[in-house]
Amino acid sequence: MLDKTPALDEKTSVAEDVILTTEKITKVFPGTVALEDVSFHVHRGKVNVLIGENGAGKTTLMKILAGVEQPTSGKIYLNGKEIHPRSPLDANRHGIGIIYQELNLCANLSVVDNIFLAREITKSGLLNQKIQKQRARELISKLEQKIDPEELVADLRIGQQQIVEISKALAQDVKILIMDEPTSALSAAEVEVLFRIIRELTSRGVSIIYISHKLEELLQIGDYITVLRDGRKVAEDKSENVNIRWMIEKMVGRNPAALFTRKERKLGNVLLKVEDLTLPRLGGGYLLDHVSFTLREGEILGFYGLMGAGRSDLVDCLAGARPQATGSIWLNGEPVTTSTISGRIHSGFVLVPEDRQRYGLVPTLSVGHNILLASLQKYLKGTLLDHKKEKAATDSKIKDLSIRVADPQQLITSLSGGNQQKVVVAKGLLTEPKILLLDEPTRGIDVGAKSEIFEIMNRMAGQHYGVIFVSSELKEVLAMSDRILVMSKGKITGEFTYSEATEEKLVTASAIGHGPTNGGNHNGK
Repeated sequence: MLDKTPALDEKTSVAEDVILTTEKITKVFPGTVALEDVSFHVHRGKVNVLIGENGAGKTTLMKILAGVEQPTSGKIYLNGKEIHPRSPLDANRHGIGIIYQELNLCANLSVVDNIFLAREITKSGLLNQKIQKQRARELISKLEQKIDPEELVADLRIGQQQIVEISKALAQDVKILIMDEPTSALSAAEVEVLFRIIRELTSRGVSIIYISHKLEELLQIGDYITVLRDGRKVAEDKSENVNIRWMIEKMVGRNPAALFTRKERKLGNVLLKVEDLTLPRLGGGYLLDHVSFTLREGEILGFYGLMGAGRSDLVDCLAGARPQATGSIWLNGEPVTTSTISGRIHSGFVLVPEDRQRYGLVPTLSVGHNILLASLQKYLKGTLLDHKKEKAATDSKIKDLSIRVADPQQLITSLSGGNQQKVVVAKGLLTEPKILLLDEPTRGIDVGAKSEIFEIMNRMAGQHYGVIFVSSELKEVLAMSDRILVMSKGKITGEFTYSEATEEKLVTASAIGHGPTNGGNHNGK
């Protein structure tokens, strides 16, 4: 039964300085109720944390506040006056800005053009590019980054794109700033910089609404915690009164100890053998420097490392996305000679990429069509697709992976982040792979969805698949891996079994070649 009694009573909420309130907000989409009677308070000059599983309604509520979606019923009050934000520009006029969970950038435009898109700085009716570039440099410098304002967004890594998204929001003069998963692709050092900026903003009276699935950082930065579950508010309290166990239990309704469980299993023969895998770096040197390792049947092999260690480059090479790579690969004792993505899929490799939006999904297609994308040839009947077989395959994967969708014909963008990630996994599994390559599979998803991804990993390993698991989350790598390889500057610098591995050993191995370390940047690629 849902706990509908918030820890903060109405008198407490009124006594505190509340800048914005939603009153009984309900949002109904075809086939689903995304929000039901949600009342939410935003305290002035505070960090107001909103948590919940994927699909709980957090992003929908934020889109309503930002004018992207309209509520089916309910009211929004800003400084005691009812408002009706009809568009993001309208919300911005009310002083509400947003950093979107799925990066809302134009890849074909420069950094500076993205930062000032629809808010261009003009002089005498003409675009003032000099001032825009100067302001962009100031914003990026404030975030302690070295990004050229004239560089194309398409050429930036995902963490740098997130910095651009944050810079875009900081360029606005807002009273309320919504941050939906702002740190999902940031390094530990970048997170600390962002937290300093958040504290500076709140000291100036700016109210922050902060959504993240990294529960430790919520207690570090948050002042108030509100929990949504299945579209309803189930609890709220001051952060000083709560702990991680409380947050998880309120979010998922079960004991957090049961969420991350590695299953013991007997490992089989060597399934994958890699020797001297090398990827040259533009301008000299190596992204991957003669990497060699093996993977056994039924094994979950974790890869950990700092920024630029080469983990994502490694799985990209195995998936055929880096044809310039050299080295030898054997699968089931047979040499892998093809170097194309389609060839590697046919051989038995499949990659779940770190950036699901850019490389894992087609946002204009339905859930069902996204699931089928990598294996369409299997459903040909002559020169036409067999829709009956297609439907059976998609329905089966939706059921197997517990993808929450009312109809496979729904647009993929209507799903929560965790369910989108499961669609990417389903697409891969439909190719019937032997090797499952998972690059940051839990990025930007909640603890419940993480648990489901880990269960899929356990199930695949139990069926004698080989699983390569890249993660920047130390606790996840330690909890789920049968064996862990640590990388630094393109080389393997440590190897540990499940029983041998500790946080200290992994961080120490990841810092080899980096000189003195303050404990390591745990979120690099």
